[in-house]
Amino acid sequence: MKPLQKIQSRFVPLPMENVDTDQIIPARFLKATTRDGFGKNLFRDWRYTDNDESKPKADFVLNQPQYSGEILVAGKNFGCGSSREHAAWAILDHGFRAVVSSFFADIFKNNALNNGVLPVTVSDSFLAEIFAQGNESTLSIDLAAQTITIDANGHAEKFEINHYKKTCLLNGYDDIDYLISQKEKIEAFESKMAV
Repeated sequence: MKPLQKIQSRFVPLPMENVDTDQIIPARFLKATTRDGFGKNLFRDWRYTDNDESKPKADFVLNQPQYSGEILVAGKNFGCGSSREHAAWAILDHGFRAVVSSFFADIFKNNALNNGVLPVTVSDSFLAEIFAQGNESTLSIDLAAQTITIDANGHAEKFEINHYKKTCLLNGYDDIDYLISQKEKIEAFESKMAV
């Protein structure tokens, strides 16, 4: 995985609550055996008319050129529904490194963390403040400090993250990479226990 330490980016607002994983990546696109290519079908049914890529819905945020960036800002209860890991794959493959919401479904949150996407949980009031920003506004996320800042006004909020997952994201580790990084400590422990 690619290390994630800080992100400063414009954001894509999706002020909808209860966005489930079938809306994030519809089940009919779950046939691939690798993680690549899911981004083109992110929010597929909301992006296109009659499932036709040549008919983008002009009112959907991903089809509006004024919105771009590495941060998706979504309404409360993002990633609910089924446990498909493909939802995190689609978000990452589309180019998002972080998703901001006031509440995430637990399974989605873990899938995101395991795949290099940072879920940032903020208060309802801070989320509303982000949504009130203009389309040129940027956010800064500092994973080491566990802060998210609205750059236009300097308002910031702390967010929580599991220490182990934080270490993995900061270093670009998956679970195996982390174990390999601990090889010397593991070998030292084994030597000590063998005595």
